[in-house]
Amino acid sequence: MNVLLVEDNQTIIKGLSYAFLKNSYNLIYKTNIKDAKEYLNNDNNIDIIILDITLPDGNSINLYENCIKMKHIPTIFLTAEDDENIIVKCLENGAEDYITKPFSTKELLARINKILLRNKKQNLIQVKDIKFDIDKMIVYKNNNKIDLTSLEIKLLSLLFFNIGKVVSRNTILETIWENTGNDVDDHTVTVYFNRIREKLDTDIIITVKGLGYRIDEE
Repeated sequence: MNVLLVEDNQTIIKGLSYAFLKNSYNLIYKTNIKDAKEYLNNDNNIDIIILDITLPDGNSINLYENCIKMKHIPTIFLTAEDDENIIVKCLENGAEDYITKPFSTKELLARINKILLRNKKQNLIQVKDIKFDIDKMIVYKNNNKIDLTSLEIKLLSLLFFNIGKVVSRNTILETIWENTGNDVDDHTVTVYFNRIREKLDTDIIITVKGLGYRIDEE
């Protein structure tokens, strides 16, 4: 998958380059509107764009309106300003999503995966007898809703948003810590996934010894 990042902050560029490489995404980055527009006009194959609003040579909303929108490339805006008017304008113009700085790389990756699934008309992901509604964040077994806690759903969503990929134990530990604020360790991860497996009553979650967990497509 090809992701175009238009951002001039070198710290963000380096951080996302490392994270996207780990997740097998091809990240291309441009640091200004001029270079980004030139790259897009060459009809390069881009699956999604991460677009910083404030760039050295102008406001990227104009780039979106005059170039990106007509190409129908899903776009996530980055903004350092928690400005409701800017956010509303981006969404009204057709942007898929926005995220304010500073942001969690894991959250950005989850949003990207969700957008790509939605654009493939895969709002409902099914593996064996388990269905995951990515818009409503609800899990079903044989069309019956499974009662999961909000954290259990978030942990399960990490696997469904990364079908066929291993989600590392470190990523899972960070998610648990961010949502509980409690000290966590490998045993905590095991406990949570044992609970999830018990509630799902299925074998779709694969343990990759020493690495993490994975769900594969059928």
